[in-house]
This record gives sequence, C-alpha cells and structure tokens, in this order.
Amino acid sequence: MSDKPLPPVDAESRAYWEACNTGRLLLQRCAACASVQFYPRVLCAQCGAVSPEPVDASGHGIIRTFTIIRRAVSAAFDADVPYVVALIELAEGPTMMSNIIDSPLEAVAIGAPVQLTFERRSDAINIPQFRLVP
Repeated sequence: MSDKPLPPVDAESRAYWEACNTGRLLLQRCAACASVQFYPRVLCAQCGAVSPEPVDASGHGIIRTFTIIRRAVSAAFDADVPYVVALIELAEGPTMMSNIIDSPLEAVAIGAPVQLTFERRSDAINIPQFRLVP
C-alpha cells in the first residue's frame, strides 16, 4: 500500500473505482448518441442524455503528450521521481491523464502505444496506469 493520496469516491464514481479494483477500466457510452466518454458523469458530455451506460475499455491507447516530473509534488511521490505524466488517447476515443510506469524514460514518445496496468493504493483503490507496449 501507499502513502500517496487517494481519489474521492462518490455516487458518480463508485462503479468506476469498483471496476478498477477488479482490474477493469470503465468508460461510459451514451445510449442516445453512442459517444464514449471518460470520466464518470451523470450526463453525456456530447448530447446531455441521462445515465450513460458503463462499458469496459480495451486497455489500449497511445500517448498524445507527456511530461517527465523530476521534482516530486509531495514526499509521497519522492520514490517515483523521475516519472511520466501523460495524456493517453484510449482506443475507444476518450483521453485520460495517467502515468507511464515500468518503462524506460527514453522510450516514452508521442504516438507510442501503451497498455493498461494498475497501481494498488489501498484495499479499495486501484489506480489505472499505463506501460509502453513492448
């Protein structure tokens, strides 16, 4: 387990975090317009329809942009420095911010394919992370 901060879990995000805890990344698909979105919301961000449906992500994506953090934002992240924060375009379309882990810094590049993995932060929280596809 970790001293890193934990995300808040509320009614809108509970199903998302429960899926992450079992090794699944949930997106939402709108029944009205078929738009796929990330992060969990009550309404479709595209058309405003109520209650988008959960769908499992494939776990694949590409790096759209990234930065290498060389000074930890808090003591909880000291052991991770240097680390990569990236915007990942998921195969399903949405973009999410995450870390690139277990990958050589010099190999991280815009357009590089990545695959989903998780970092266990507590008994109830598994954080989605990505690693480069070998």
